[in-house]
Amino acid sequence: MQKEQILILENSITRLLRRGANKQLLNIIKKTHMADLSIVFENLTPLNQEKLFNLLDNPDDIGLLFSHLSEKTFVAVVKIVDFDKLVTVFDHMPSDDAAELLGCLDEELSDKILSKMKKEESYNVEQIMSYEEDSAGSLMVKDYVALEEDVKAKEVIEALQNKYLDVEMPFYIYVIDNYGKLVGVSSLRQLVVESPDKPLKSFMSTDIVSVKPYTDRDVVARLVSRYDFLAIPVVDDDNRIIGIVTVDDVIDILHESATEDMLKMAGVGEDYVETQSILKGTRIRLPWMFASCLGGIANFFIIGRFESTLVQLTVLAAFMPIIMGMGGNIGTQSATIVVRGIATGRVNIRDFVKVISRELGVGFLLGITYGGLIAAVTKVSFMAESFSWALSVVVGCSILSSMTVAAFVGTSVPMIFQRLSIDPAVATGPFVTTTMDLISVYCYFTIIKLLLGF
Repeated sequence: MQKEQILILENSITRLLRRGANKQLLNIIKKTHMADLSIVFENLTPLNQEKLFNLLDNPDDIGLLFSHLSEKTFVAVVKIVDFDKLVTVFDHMPSDDAAELLGCLDEELSDKILSKMKKEESYNVEQIMSYEEDSAGSLMVKDYVALEEDVKAKEVIEALQNKYLDVEMPFYIYVIDNYGKLVGVSSLRQLVVESPDKPLKSFMSTDIVSVKPYTDRDVVARLVSRYDFLAIPVVDDDNRIIGIVTVDDVIDILHESATEDMLKMAGVGEDYVETQSILKGTRIRLPWMFASCLGGIANFFIIGRFESTLVQLTVLAAFMPIIMGMGGNIGTQSATIVVRGIATGRVNIRDFVKVISRELGVGFLLGITYGGLIAAVTKVSFMAESFSWALSVVVGCSILSSMTVAAFVGTSVPMIFQRLSIDPAVATGPFVTTTMDLISVYCYFTIIKLLLGF
């Protein structure tokens, strides 16, 4: 739904809740996707949340609603849900979603729910919860279709119609040998176009891309993205399939990673958006602001060193902001491109020279363009002054050097951090910004000294 439709939906639900019009509310709930309803739910008062939730009776719908709520809202809602109803909801949820949500609850309640769930569902959820949070094992779904290689195509279709009705996303048929090892895979499309009497082994693909349960989730996301998979199998050390990671979870990973990288580059911490405490927010940002403060102090000493130059020609101070700004902007742009490239696997440190050369070329051409433009503006602005030509050349050369060096710094710093196993998203933004302010000011006054002789 678009924002306008969500707003209309929220207003309608709020009005109907106030009137106690449960029949109309049930009609709206029936026609609304739980992902859209969750947005409205987040904006309701606790009392209205309870009223709306009590109208939901389908465990599948409630589970879907839970999976779309923020952690804070979910934990609050759980407190008003009847325990037996809660157990039923978790029994009907996909195992990966159930594991993630149970991890948000306190350990005592989580263990109590697990103990009352169906034995098979409880076992699957506990197995997923045993893996590290950022691993493929913590994301995998235990419901998948795996059949032996001698099973015929018509028998596979019969199994899908009878045995595997509860499988959430049967994108692929995974083929196993007599020892349970993964030997092939077939898409549903391939299955339906084959002769009914053909066994799986005659048309399955043996070129399988799989991951281990301890594989990092970002690696899983890159593989699914690279090969355009709808799901990727998770296998143990003996190559036995133990679960699958589906594309819906991969989309969530990519979204979270992009958000996390943006927050890190801003120097506010990866969980700042959900931070409620003013003191905690201050503590997260304090070290990065301290780095900027040190850069400002260093700039103070550099400018102070050239105080006599500024006294002789005070107009020089007017160009400092634009020179620092142009350098800082291109440095941040280059850093953002490289950090995102590293995160998505499109930039490799083996390509150091190639990437540096390209960004240096871009920085140099942009420097010539904007250096020439601002030099021309300077010449026109101070046409009546005897030093107009010299000043315009100084400003133009300063912008050229600042932007070229900024492109080099912005590109090389994240790649160096990556090589040193330091998260480039965390350190690059504040480091590049502060460094470029220092370099821009120093280049400017050095060129002034060389060309104007001050």
